[in-house]
Amino acid sequence: MQPPRPSGMTAFTVVWAGQVVSLLGSAMTRFALAIWAWEITGQATALALVGFFAFAPEVLFSPLAGALVDRWNRKLVMMLSDLAAGLASVVIFLLYLSGHLQVWHLWAAGAFAGAFAAFQWPAYSAAISTMIPKEHYARASGMMSLADSGSGILAPALAGALIGLLGGAARGGALNGISAILIIDVATFLVAIAALLLVAVPQPPRTEPVAAGAAGLGSDMAFGFRYVLARPSLLGLQLVFFGGNLMTALGFTLFAPMVLARTGSNSVLLGTVQSAGAVGGVIGAAALSAWGGPRRKVDGVLFGWAGIGLCQFTMGLGLPFWYLSNFGAHLAIPSVDGSNQSIWQAKVPPQVQGRVFSARRMVAQVTVPLGLLLSGPLADRVFEPAMKPGGALAGAFGWLVGTGPGAGMALLMMLTGAFVVLVGLLAQAVPAVRNAESLLPDHEEPAKAV
Repeated sequence: MQPPRPSGMTAFTVVWAGQVVSLLGSAMTRFALAIWAWEITGQATALALVGFFAFAPEVLFSPLAGALVDRWNRKLVMMLSDLAAGLASVVIFLLYLSGHLQVWHLWAAGAFAGAFAAFQWPAYSAAISTMIPKEHYARASGMMSLADSGSGILAPALAGALIGLLGGAARGGALNGISAILIIDVATFLVAIAALLLVAVPQPPRTEPVAAGAAGLGSDMAFGFRYVLARPSLLGLQLVFFGGNLMTALGFTLFAPMVLARTGSNSVLLGTVQSAGAVGGVIGAAALSAWGGPRRKVDGVLFGWAGIGLCQFTMGLGLPFWYLSNFGAHLAIPSVDGSNQSIWQAKVPPQVQGRVFSARRMVAQVTVPLGLLLSGPLADRVFEPAMKPGGALAGAFGWLVGTGPGAGMALLMMLTGAFVVLVGLLAQAVPAVRNAESLLPDHEEPAKAV
């Protein structure tokens, strides 16, 4: 007789552990390929487009993903998403090993993996709601943030050590540090899939009949948007992310090229700065996991956004603010994401979370591809030339961020950070957002008259 598979918090912990390993491999690959792309092109636009092509499909396919996640087996969806990401890494590895890897290959592989990643997040989020009790939602979100941030501490150090030990030829064509990192990345995806195979993931019953064909699927895709639009508090929360994500995409995308430009491509210093941010993320996530977040989750969202914006603003000031501000920004991110996730998981019934969470994600993140698309050209063609000695903005802002390589990106980071602070603080003045938790009933409770 087969022993029962792990369930509940034990099952979630097994899945989470697999994701910890997978995220470490992915973070090592991102670090190594960012260095590779900068050495090849020397432009912020190339790095920003890597992010754009990876993220845009996630947003584009979110409505379809949400409709299908509520119809399909969520465990299988997560496994297929991990498999697609692993296949993309295999292709990049083979191209690099043969000496044929080009920057546009990163864009294509990112788009492929991103299309499948659109299914991963709603499936994972909705599965958690059926695996663990409501009182553990914030802690689970904290553990998810801890996995992401923890990988950020180790990945730059491990990737940098492998590249330093084995080398990392820009043109590829050999087994070296970069190719070794790609092999590790593929192996970690297999670990994540194995973890999913070990556990039971409950599938919630569907409360309404499934309509067949394109018309039924189209109705399911629209359902999530109708649900959010009918609830001003949920819509208002996501509009905060709408504005904040646009500005952080414009600013944070430039962080790595700014540091590289201002330090003569010092990858070791970049790695230590990124690790400082990851340490902040680990501390923030661990605190959220142990504490469960503020009593009013909406305060964790709004004041957290203001804190992220302040840290983004001070990043433009240079050392030592790169370390301090990156630490502080990542310290606040788990509070923002975990508090927001807890609100949505408590207020939205599990059987519709795939559709609603996908709509929620599209509203919140549709501006991210735009920010990624604009950040590189704004830096390379507008702000960097304007902040050269004698440039159009050098006289006004040179005292603040200096002049020369990287100064334009620093100024753009400060301007966008100031806007994020305003987004977080001004949202407190909107009653539908500030009182979201009291205005919306939990999904197992009858609706309140408002």
